[in-house]
Amino acid sequence: MSGGGGHQHDAHHEDFQLKDTNPLLGEQWPKGAAGPARPAIGGGIAGWLGMEKPSSTYDLVEQMFFLYVRVVKAKDLPPNPITGSPMDPYVEVKLGNYKGTTKHYDRRANPEWDQVFAFSKARVQSNLVEVYLKDREMLGRDDYVGKVVFDLAEVPTRVPPDSPLAPQWYRLEERRGEGGKVRGELMLAVWIGTQADEAFPEAWHSDAATVRGEGVASVRSKAYVSPKLWYIRVNVIEAQDVQPQSRGRAPEVFVKAQVGNQILKTSVVAAATLNPRWNEDLVFVVAEPFEEQLVLTVEDRVTSRKDDLLGRVALPLTLFEKRLDHRPFVQSRWFDLEKFGIGGAIEGETRRELRFASRVHVRACLEGAYHVMDESTMYISDTRPTARQLWKPAVGVLEVGILGAAGLQPMKNRDGRGTTDSYCVAKYGQKWVRTRTMVGTFSPTWNEQYTWEVFDPSTVITIGVFDNCHLGNGNGNGNNGGGGPPARDSRIGKIRIRLSTLETDRVYTHAYPLIVLQPSGVKKMGELRLAVRFTCLSLMNMVHLYTQPLLPRMHYLHPFTVTQLDALRYQAMSIVAARLGRAEPPLRREVVEYMLDVESHMWSMRRSKANFFRAVSLFSGAAAAARWFADVCHWKNVATTALVHILLLILVWYPELILPTVFLYMFMIGLWNYRRRTRHPPHMDTKMSWAEAVHPDELDEEFDTFPTSRQQDVVYMRYDRLRSVAGRIQTVVGDMATQGERLQSLLSWRDPRATCLFVILCLLAAVVLYVTPFRVVALVAGLYLLRHPRFRSRLPAVPSNFFRRLPSRADSML
Repeated sequence: MSGGGGHQHDAHHEDFQLKDTNPLLGEQWPKGAAGPARPAIGGGIAGWLGMEKPSSTYDLVEQMFFLYVRVVKAKDLPPNPITGSPMDPYVEVKLGNYKGTTKHYDRRANPEWDQVFAFSKARVQSNLVEVYLKDREMLGRDDYVGKVVFDLAEVPTRVPPDSPLAPQWYRLEERRGEGGKVRGELMLAVWIGTQADEAFPEAWHSDAATVRGEGVASVRSKAYVSPKLWYIRVNVIEAQDVQPQSRGRAPEVFVKAQVGNQILKTSVVAAATLNPRWNEDLVFVVAEPFEEQLVLTVEDRVTSRKDDLLGRVALPLTLFEKRLDHRPFVQSRWFDLEKFGIGGAIEGETRRELRFASRVHVRACLEGAYHVMDESTMYISDTRPTARQLWKPAVGVLEVGILGAAGLQPMKNRDGRGTTDSYCVAKYGQKWVRTRTMVGTFSPTWNEQYTWEVFDPSTVITIGVFDNCHLGNGNGNGNNGGGGPPARDSRIGKIRIRLSTLETDRVYTHAYPLIVLQPSGVKKMGELRLAVRFTCLSLMNMVHLYTQPLLPRMHYLHPFTVTQLDALRYQAMSIVAARLGRAEPPLRREVVEYMLDVESHMWSMRRSKANFFRAVSLFSGAAAAARWFADVCHWKNVATTALVHILLLILVWYPELILPTVFLYMFMIGLWNYRRRTRHPPHMDTKMSWAEAVHPDELDEEFDTFPTSRQQDVVYMRYDRLRSVAGRIQTVVGDMATQGERLQSLLSWRDPRATCLFVILCLLAAVVLYVTPFRVVALVAGLYLLRHPRFRSRLPAVPSNFFRRLPSRADSML
C-alpha cells in the first residue's frame, strides 16, 4: 500500500512504530525520597487484606537537580537617597546568564515576597549565585541597594522527605569594597534539590526565563479536577388553566425547558380542555456548584414561525432532591407560572396576584446513580456514578512518569525562526494534570510523575502534547503549524493507553510516536517518552470487576437512547471545557476538546473505510477455518482428511467429549499465543486507520467545517461520491434482507408448492430422526460432508437450489 504523500511505505511505517527506551529510573534517587505532594484524587486505598499502600515514590522519572533560591522578605531597608521616602524594592536573582526578579512594592521598607527561583543545574554557567536588592525607578535605571553572594560549592543539598530548609537573615553587601555592609537585611534560603521538592511546581524556572507578565502562570505544572456532573431528569406531567392569548381557538401547547444553554421541548398537544398533559422526560447535564436555573416556559404554537409565551417559572437546581437509585419515588410538585401579556412582561409594573393562575405539574430530581459521560465511550477513563456514596474501593494505582519528548516540529515563528513551547496534559478519571511549559526547545525534558487511583482497569488514559501560545510579551505569537489563530494552543499529538493491556507491577518505558492527521496527510510530530506502571491493590476485587457491568446499574435499568447519550455527552464536554477554562491558569477549551475527542462523531470517508476493514478482519479467522474445512472435504491433504474422519468417529461414538474437546482446544491456543503476546501497549496504527493511503480530497472533506465551507462544485462531487458508496451499502443490506425473507417464506405459503414440499420434508425428517439413533444420523451427515470429490458435483447443491427459488418481498419494492 503506497502512501498518499508519495513517501516510501516501509520507511514511513517504521517511523510510526513504538520504540523501547532505557531511561535511568529510580536508580539515582536516594532511598525514601518521595515525590512532591500530589495525592491521587479519591478515597482511601485498600490492599488485598485492607493494608494501606505506601505513598508513591518519584521513581518513574530521571533525576534532575535544581538550585533553589527562596526570597522570603527584607527588613530595615534604607530610604531613597534622593526623595527620602521609602524605596520601591524588588529582588533580582542572578546565576550566570539567567536572571529572575520578584515583583516590586511601592514605598515599602519591610517587603515580603516568599518567591522561589529554580535554576537547572545542567545549565549552570557560574560558580556564584548573586541576589541583588534594587530600588525601582520610574525613569531611567533602577538603583542598586545591596547584594548577597553564595558559592555553589557551599550550598547544601536537600532531598524530601527531609524538612524544608529554614531561611536565614543575610546582611546586604555593597557592590564595591571588601566586606562593606549597607543598611538592610534579606531573608533567604538556598539549597540544591530535585524535581521532587515541594517548591518545584510553584517556582520560577530558568528554562522559562523569557516569559513575563501573565504568561508566568501558564508555564507552571498544575493539577485540575473535572466538575462534578449530574443528570437532572425533568418529567413534565401536565399544565393547568392554560389561557391562550388569542381567543376562539384551541391552543397547541408545549413546554420548553432550559438549563444554561441547553434547551429541550416537549411534544405539541392540542389542549381542548386548557389542561394539556404530556408526561415526558427531559434530561439535562448540570455541574456543581449549581450556577444555572431550570427555566420552564409554557408556549402556544400559533404558526410554524410564531410561538406565544403563556407562562414562565425559574427554579433553582438546589430545589430538587438527589436520587441514588431507581426505586425511591420522587414526589411531583405544582409550580405557578408568571403571566405574560402579548408583548411579554410589562417592565416596572407590579405583579398582581391572580385568583386562577396557570400552573405546571413537574417531577424533577438529580440522578446520582448514572455516570455522566464527558468523553467518547470508546476511550472512557471513568465509569463511577456521580454519587460518591455508590463508589466501590479502588483496585489499583496508575503511575505515569512524563519524561520528555524528542524531535518536535516547529509550531510557530519567533524572532524569524521556528520554535515550540511545549507542555503535556494527561487526563484520567476526574483528574487532569498539566506539566510545566518548556520554552523554545524541540526536545523538552519534563520528568514529572503523577498518580491516579484506578477503579476499573477497562479504562483509558489520554496524554496530549500542546504548544503554549499564551506566554505573553510576544512569546506566544505567530501562526501555529496547522494555520490556526495564534490565540489557541496548538495540537502536537496525543496517545492513549488502555490499562487492561498493561501487566501489573511492570514498568513500561517507551517512546510513543505523536501522529496527527493534517490536510496534507499523516505526519509524525515527534516522540513522547513515558514510564508507566499499573499496580494492583486488590486482586480479588480486580477479578470480580470482570463479572460486573461496565457502567452503573441505572444505565441498564433505565437506559437513555443513543440520540440522548450523544446530546448529553456533547453538553457535558461543553460544561467541563467551560469550567476548566475558568481555572488559574486555565486549561483552555481547545485543549479540553482535543483530549475529550469532541469531533469523533463527524463523518469521515477514511474512518468509514478503516471501520469496514476492521469488521472484515474479524471474520478472517472464520474464513480461514472455512477454507481449511473445504480443503479437508475436497481431500486436498489425504492425511489430514483421514485424521478428521477418525476424529469424527470418536466424537460421534462419544458425544460427551465434544464440549471438553472444544474448550481444551481453546486452552491450548491460549497457551500457545502467550509466547507471542505483545510486550508493549498498543499505540496509534496509521495503517489500520487508513491514514497512509487516504486520498487528498477525502482528507480535505474530513477537515471541512460543519456546515460545509467548500465551493459548490466540490460539494456536488462529494455528494455524488457519497451516493455511490451509500448505493453499494444499500445493495448489501437489501441482499441480507432478501435472504432473511426467503427463510421466513419457508412456512408462510407465499409459494404454495415450495412450502408444501418443505412441510412434507419436515414430516419425513421427523419420522426418520425419531426411529434412527442420533449417532447414526451424525455419522452419516459427517461422512456425506467429507465425501471424496469423485462423489461431488460441480453444480449447486439441492438445498441451495431450493432456497434460491423462494420468494422475498423485494418484488414489492418500488
